[in-house]
Amino acid sequence: MASKNTIPDWLLKARNKWQFNGKERPSFAQDPKKGQVSVWDFPRPPALVKVQQQISVYSGEICLAKTNQAFAVMETAHPPSYYLPSDAVDQNQLVIIPNKKSLCEWKGSATYWALKSAPLQPIAWSYANPFTEFEALTKHFAFYPQYFDCFVGNEKARPQPGQFYAGWITDNFAGPFKGEPGTGFW
Repeated sequence: MASKNTIPDWLLKARNKWQFNGKERPSFAQDPKKGQVSVWDFPRPPALVKVQQQISVYSGEICLAKTNQAFAVMETAHPPSYYLPSDAVDQNQLVIIPNKKSLCEWKGSATYWALKSAPLQPIAWSYANPFTEFEALTKHFAFYPQYFDCFVGNEKARPQPGQFYAGWITDNFAGPFKGEPGTGFW
C-alpha cells in the first residue's frame, strides 16, 4: 500500500517536462549584478533552504507572522516563497477556506487560509501532508505578498507578477520572474 505522500506516476512524468531546470540560464535571463543571484540558477525540482534573516508579515499594524526559522523554496524562474513555522503565525487571525485546495507537483496538496475579516480571500497556504522531499514544510504557512507588508530582514518584498504565484522579490534576486503573461511554461 502506498503512503499518503507518495508521488503518482502521472505527476512524476509531468515534472520531467519542464524546459528550464536551473542547469543553464536562458538567453533572456538578466545578468545578476554584484550581490544578486539569478532565479534562473535555482533548481527544478526546487530547493528547500533554511533562511538566516528574520521573515515577517504585517497586515497594517498587526504582525501576522515573524520568525528567524523560516524556509525558502527556491525554484527556477521564481523568487523565493517563504514558509514560516505555525508557532510564529498568529493563527487567531486566520481561518481555513473550506473546499479550496490545489496540487503542487513538488510539494503536494495545499490548504488555503484567509483572514477572519475576509474569509473567502486566500492569503496564505499550508501543506498538512507534503510529499516526502518537502516534509519539513509540515506545520508551516506561506503568505501571498500581494496582500501584506512582507519583509526579508529590513527589506520590504515585492510580489511576484501574476495572481497565482506568491514569490517575494527582493533586491538580491535577478529575473525576469515567472508570472507575466506568456511565462506559464518557464
